[in-house]
Amino acid sequence: MDILSQIDSQKVPKHVAVIMDGNGRWAKLRGKPRVFGHKNGVKSVREVIDAAGNAGVKTLTLYAFSTENWKRPKAEVKTLMALLLTSLKKEAKELNKNNIKLQIIGNQESLPKSVLKGLNKVIELTKNNDALTLTIALSYGSREEIVNAIKNISKKIVNNQLSIEEIDENIINNHLYTFTLPDVDLMIRTSGEKRISNFLLWQIAYAELHFTDVLWPDFTKNDFYNALLEYQNRERRFGKTGEQIETTNEI
Repeated sequence: MDILSQIDSQKVPKHVAVIMDGNGRWAKLRGKPRVFGHKNGVKSVREVIDAAGNAGVKTLTLYAFSTENWKRPKAEVKTLMALLLTSLKKEAKELNKNNIKLQIIGNQESLPKSVLKGLNKVIELTKNNDALTLTIALSYGSREEIVNAIKNISKKIVNNQLSIEEIDENIINNHLYTFTLPDVDLMIRTSGEKRISNFLLWQIAYAELHFTDVLWPDFTKNDFYNALLEYQNRERRFGKTGEQIETTNEI
């Protein structure tokens, strides 16, 4: 029996987020420069997109480049941006063919104009697709996102467009980059690191976390399916007791 057939289609997470970590270490183990790992990591991106579609996941968010990543060596950053642009151009037709919608979250003003132009072409091409929403977190930092949300909410209060009493979770959600997306159900991080790294801090409030030692370029469809199976074997309580969850399920 293959792994995909073991997944319960009724318990598939609606939103899976992935911290794609380990490209540099993967390359170092092979005596290659870090960019070699980034180039080989593209294959795993394809694997995960296909796996998510096969399993029935409707929303997939990939952490491609953080606000902190701008501190990396300029040559590496330049290569990463070029690789991103080249990959998206190659995959645009395939994404559209598979009914996948692409969108970007993050500080787009910091991106090179050529990259932003290329991204927007693919976003426009796929905007009406609805089988899977693929979100790339690019020049993204969750703290920056939350700070921006607070600033924008504050401006509305100053301009009498909003009162303090009206502020609730929905108001905050609507001012985040991810306002069109559901909360994260499952977050996966590769490479053995066990931290969140400033990724979707608000959105993962009740997410299940899955950490694997597999380095990103080695991450396959089966690794993704295994993460889904582990997710389905967990009891999601959302603050309730196990007994309350059992009672609710029996109704």
